[in-house]
Amino acid sequence: MEQDDLIGTMLGNYRILAPLGQGGMARVYKGYQENLDREVAIKILPPWFAADRNFVERFNLEARLVARLSHPNIVTVHDADERNGHLYIVMQLVDGGTLKHRLDQLQERGNVMEIADALPIFTQLASALTYAHEQGIIHRDIKPVNVLMDRSGRPILSDFGIAKVLASTKDQLTRPGAGVGTPEYMSPEQCMGGAVDGRADIYALGVMLFEALTGRTPFQGDTYPALAHSHIYEMPPRPSLLNPLLPLAVERVILTALMKNPQLRYQKANDMARALEQALLQPRGQMVAQQPIGYSYRPIEDTSFPGRRPPSSPDGREGAPRSGLAPYGALPIGYMCRNGHSNKPETNYCTRCGLPLNQCVNCGFSNPAKNRFCTRCGQSLTL
Repeated sequence: MEQDDLIGTMLGNYRILAPLGQGGMARVYKGYQENLDREVAIKILPPWFAADRNFVERFNLEARLVARLSHPNIVTVHDADERNGHLYIVMQLVDGGTLKHRLDQLQERGNVMEIADALPIFTQLASALTYAHEQGIIHRDIKPVNVLMDRSGRPILSDFGIAKVLASTKDQLTRPGAGVGTPEYMSPEQCMGGAVDGRADIYALGVMLFEALTGRTPFQGDTYPALAHSHIYEMPPRPSLLNPLLPLAVERVILTALMKNPQLRYQKANDMARALEQALLQPRGQMVAQQPIGYSYRPIEDTSFPGRRPPSSPDGREGAPRSGLAPYGALPIGYMCRNGHSNKPETNYCTRCGLPLNQCVNCGFSNPAKNRFCTRCGQSLTL
């Protein structure tokens, strides 16, 4: 096992006791503040950051801003400094693991988070984000590993401000492990390098809620370009297809948070929390839209990304979800061919241009537009 030379050493008033974890950006240690007789968490950045004096100035400025935040669901920042070539930030010690650990444990057992468990967690996270946004601070890197859990189950957001400082470092992309967000959770505007406000955090919160209730993130890929393309152009899968027990009213909340256009998302995180609470009051299984599964929808014009539209899927159908749930602000227009012509449910081929409407990707058989499964081989046509 590789020896860690920092264990047992002092950084200012703090003695490094043991490693707590390591991400792509920094190592986190359990520490002891001798003058106040308390245990703390110490995040130590790689040494090349301390060598960049401009970065150090920005880091210290952002640390002072974040230290002013006072909310029960935001980690308390005690100190930030540079010693012996190490740039570090000292925070309250939260010893209940992370939300990622909890989701990983559920996944290992083949389970997902119960709505009754998820609601308190995400309501509190939404409250923390609303408070931070009102103070003018955007997180920019919301993800399960940045949600700490105390022993009572209270979620606590960490790493506020770090992504902003990294984003201002021109050569950060050439540095190992550095980044301005995590691709699985990045909003379309982040992926495009556009302006970012609190609605990017709301998008990431929607991704996390999707993951907690389905066991996976909405978009998956092996590379950043593949994930960025999905966030920008592709519609997310319906959560209820992955978790059939998920009420469709809750699904509507998730998909609203995941809208490509920030104007169509919840404008405040508390709005999302209230919508989620209202959704859970609806009768279980109540349909949000009454059109049958298999319906296709025309997305409303997205002024955030003018001139862009989702590409067709491999089987020729449009990138919009074939579902009974219209995206927020969308209009039902029937079963569509890839040329945009509307057809009746029983139609196998477009009556206008002749293209197959519901072609099975497994056997190639053309099915009636309303079918959810191929009548020849049984392959699902909705995923």
